[in-house]
Amino acid sequence: MKNQGKISNPRDIRHRLGLNQQQFWGMIGVTQSGGSRYESGRSMPKPVQQLLRLVHVDRIDIARLTKADYEVISFLKNAKPDLYRRLRTEASGSGTRSTRSTAATSRRTAVAARHV
Repeated sequence: MKNQGKISNPRDIRHRLGLNQQQFWGMIGVTQSGGSRYESGRSMPKPVQQLLRLVHVDRIDIARLTKADYEVISFLKNAKPDLYRRLRTEASGSGTRSTRSTAATSRRTAVAARHV
């Protein structure tokens, strides 16, 4: 994944996305006042950093993720590494796909992986 290090300035990320504090922090379950403290320099817990990165940097809609999605990824990485790399390359090359399209592709991949 991209940028797995510490999130240095969440305010910059929020401004680039054009969101107010309530919108930005609410998407990861943090109150506006808590987010304000993090933006002012208070130390951010690692789970909050990871959620911020997933939702606002990697642009993953965590509300749509399921345990089955994670299981498919783990299976492909471990049992079919060549297929996993190929699918990852193909998916990143089509960066304009919508979340809905990507989710549909993920489901088709899961079905295909069961039959491989």
